[in-house]
Amino acid sequence: MNDYLLPIYAVILGVIIASITLDKRAWNLKLLLSFSGAFLLALTLFELLPEVYHKLEAKRTGLYIMSGILLQIILELFSKGAEHGHVHIHKGKAGFPLLLFLSLCIHSFLEGFPIHEHNDMVYGVLIHKIPIAILISMFLFHSKFSRFQIVVFLVIFAIMTPLGTFISNHTTPLSPFIPVVNAVVIGIFLHISTTILFESSAGHKFNLSKFVAIILGVGIAYFM
Repeated sequence: MNDYLLPIYAVILGVIIASITLDKRAWNLKLLLSFSGAFLLALTLFELLPEVYHKLEAKRTGLYIMSGILLQIILELFSKGAEHGHVHIHKGKAGFPLLLFLSLCIHSFLEGFPIHEHNDMVYGVLIHKIPIAILISMFLFHSKFSRFQIVVFLVIFAIMTPLGTFISNHTTPLSPFIPVVNAVVIGIFLHISTTILFESSAGHKFNLSKFVAIILGVGIAYFM
């Protein structure tokens, strides 16, 4: 049951935090993003990647992973990088961000597929979703959308990952294709996590706090 509920809890927690403070500078989201990126990357390399290569032919696996990277790049053309924290907050009225909504939903839906076979991956998704949910909620609150629009956006965004997990777990005809989808998701995770980790710090200076957050993320993932 946690496989379905934890991603929803992550979004709820993100909304609560965003509601407490509408100022993203009040939370060190860069450190949280760095930790989540390292944690997600480590879990992907430690758990998901070896099993996919075990089940699929190596060269095809590489092709599927590259397809996931390219798919995430395409999604980011519409989401503007919201999946790894690039949500630009503008005050004032604006049209409903349909492309952002669809891109995030596709991303969230796909990341639910590996969870039912890899229980620890749900924690990677959980940690990944919290800072993203905070930033998206702040974006929605600052943009002055109607309460109905905000609720619809967040509810659908919250249930997309459990929906992906449910379909992968209960749709028998899809079973032979699950490793392929997981390989695509690996590409998505690799792109997102490395983008978070390797973005330059201000002035290209060594950031000790970010480095510690990354080490913690990798270490916790290894010992899970």
